[in-house]
Formats: sequence, structure tokens, C-alpha cells
Amino acid sequence: MSAIRLLVLGAVRQHGRAHGYQVRNDLEYWGAHEWSNAKPGSIYHALKQMAKQGLLRAHEIAPSTAGGPPRTEYEITEKGTEEFLTLLRGSLTAYDQRPDALSAALGFMVDLDREEVLELLEERVLAIEEWRKAVTEYYTPEDGPEQLGHIGEIMNFWVHSADTGAEWTRGLIERIRGGAYTFAGEGEPFVGVLAEGQENPYATGERHAGDAR
Repeated sequence: MSAIRLLVLGAVRQHGRAHGYQVRNDLEYWGAHEWSNAKPGSIYHALKQMAKQGLLRAHEIAPSTAGGPPRTEYEITEKGTEEFLTLLRGSLTAYDQRPDALSAALGFMVDLDREEVLELLEERVLAIEEWRKAVTEYYTPEDGPEQLGHIGEIMNFWVHSADTGAEWTRGLIERIRGGAYTFAGEGEPFVGVLAEGQENPYATGERHAGDAR
């Protein structure tokens, strides 16, 4: 799964229409630059590429107040919305991926309805359990991974990661089932994006050529 695509599409979708610096500012507000590859260059590249692919629609508006060329604003297309939802559902379900994809999906899970999210997370737990059973049944020596020397620690790491991943997912399922958070169709969701001009306390302050405001 591509975390950067999911993050950028989701950020633009939440705004309705946003320029690159707004998207970057939101992702830094969420800390995505620390747990994913959502660095300034990657964000601006993703915006341009997805506009070429028809996932976003680019609009040139008046030049920025700082001068320079017209600023580009983006809005998500119907095709982009379909891609966003596909990435979101896949990232909530899959277990064999980098954690940044799941982290991105958690940020947008309330865009789906509660029951669907519960079903996707149950699928995730089942996939983890099936993977663990296959691995421990067919690839683990009878006396444990340690029989493979230090190489056995690779198996220990992945099995432990599967166990903790399944435990965490079950906890999230229970919180959601217990009424946590506001999902699609339930009312006004938590607003996780910054308003135009709102100060970002977590901004890196690092300037980038694409930061035309």
C-alpha cells in the first residue's frame, strides 16, 4: 500500500480543495513526516503525479501574496475518491505491510461507516492469525526458533509482532464497538485538518521550493 498516496488524497478530500502547502502542513500536524515518507518533496510530487493520473483536479488561482507564479489548488475527483477508499480499506485489512500504511488508514477510518470498519479490522485479525499459524506450523523447528541460532530471532520478531498486532487490533475493535469516535453517517466527525492560516505547532519549519502559499 502507498501511504503517501492515501495521506495526500485523504488530506485534499477533507479540505474539499487545498493547495500543496496546506496538505504538507496537515501531514506535519499529524506527525506523518516522522512515521512515513511524507516529506515535502514526496508530497508535492504525489500531488502532481495524481493530478496527471486523474485522481486530483488542479486549479491555478491568483499568484500568492509572496509573489511568484499562480498557486495551484487541488480537489479530489471521482476516480480519486475511489482510489482513496480502495487504499483505505486495503490498509485497514492487510497485515503484511509497513506500519505507515496502517497509520495513514487510522487517520481516515472515520470516513467509512462503523460496521464496515469493524468488519475490516476483524479481517485483519483473521489474516494475522492465519499467517501466524502457517509460520509456526511449517517453519518453526520442533524445539523452537532458537534451534536456528541467532537467525531464529527473525522468527521470534515476526511472531511477536503478529501477536502484538492482533492484540492491538482487538483492542481497537472493542473501543469502536463500544461507541468510540464518530464515523460516517453518525454526525459531525472530528476535524483533523488545519484551517487556512491556522498555526501549526508541529510544523518542521523546513522551507521547500513547492511551498508557494
